[in-house]
Amino acid sequence: MTDSAILSVTPYPANGVSKEAQFVEREWECGQKRLQDSHYWGMHGKEVFEELCEVAEECGMPNWDGYGAEAVSQESYSVAYRFLEALPVGFPAPSIGAEPDGCLTLEWHRTPHHTVSVSVSPQAELDYSALVGPNRVYGKEVFFDEPPKAILELIRRILQQ
Repeated sequence: MTDSAILSVTPYPANGVSKEAQFVEREWECGQKRLQDSHYWGMHGKEVFEELCEVAEECGMPNWDGYGAEAVSQESYSVAYRFLEALPVGFPAPSIGAEPDGCLTLEWHRTPHHTVSVSVSPQAELDYSALVGPNRVYGKEVFFDEPPKAILELIRRILQQ
């Protein structure tokens, strides 16, 4: 997968043909480009999408771990990509891994007792678990193109403590 595909954004839904509509589309595209080129998303954002692509490619065949693991599917990759795109601007990038069941894992880790792990399934289910100091938190959310507030709040909590 190329860098341009990794950093692709949803195109502006241009339905108009007037000069004004074309102006709005150009301005939207310029804004997206500035966001991609910003320090956070331009550097860290590119790296996290490259890492996602590398993990998906490395684990895209059955038995990628030598112990019978399922291949990471295009659907899991797509859901994880959309989840990462939907994170708030300036949000810290996770480390990315794969699981033997074919799901992708996004992990935010500050210390051994301050960690959040989100398992991304092809069905857009987000199974999460967290260690927040001495407390354990876990659950399941469905991803509808907006990161669930419960998961965002857990990530913020472990990074702030």
